[in-house]
Amino acid sequence: MNRNAVETVMGAVVLIAAALFLFFAYTTSQVRAVSGYELTARFNRVEGLRDGSDVRISGIKVGSVVSQELDPKTFVAVVRLSLEPDIQLPVDTVATITSAGLFSDNYVSLEPGNEDATIKPGGQIDHTQSPMDLQSLIGQYIFSQQSSQKKNEPGAPAK
Repeated sequence: MNRNAVETVMGAVVLIAAALFLFFAYTTSQVRAVSGYELTARFNRVEGLRDGSDVRISGIKVGSVVSQELDPKTFVAVVRLSLEPDIQLPVDTVATITSAGLFSDNYVSLEPGNEDATIKPGGQIDHTQSPMDLQSLIGQYIFSQQSSQKKNEPGAPAK
């Protein structure tokens, strides 16, 4: 009987420690949906971006991606962003999809412009830049190296 009580107490201690760890991890991380006003941005491609992804200015999280959908007429991705209410973006703000590292998730980076006029809630960010396609860049580099080697080979036709 004494052994069962010790096992029960140890199990409770482990559960409490796990709950404290989860609470600490949740409160110190920036995994939270930002409630505020919404804006839209249109991108040609949104690879690696997902609902809940961060929206950052200068590396600081100021919002999150609410949804992504395809415009059936223009075939571009329409991304809805939720930003903190105290962030007022100029109309010449640029939205770029980027990543923090080679294998990390993508996020939306905002670069505010210099205009005095601001984007109203429900408005649209007009200047956007889609993410770089790493595979295409590597392919272009490889093929450009191969073609330059062929031009430098003896007996290659001159242009």
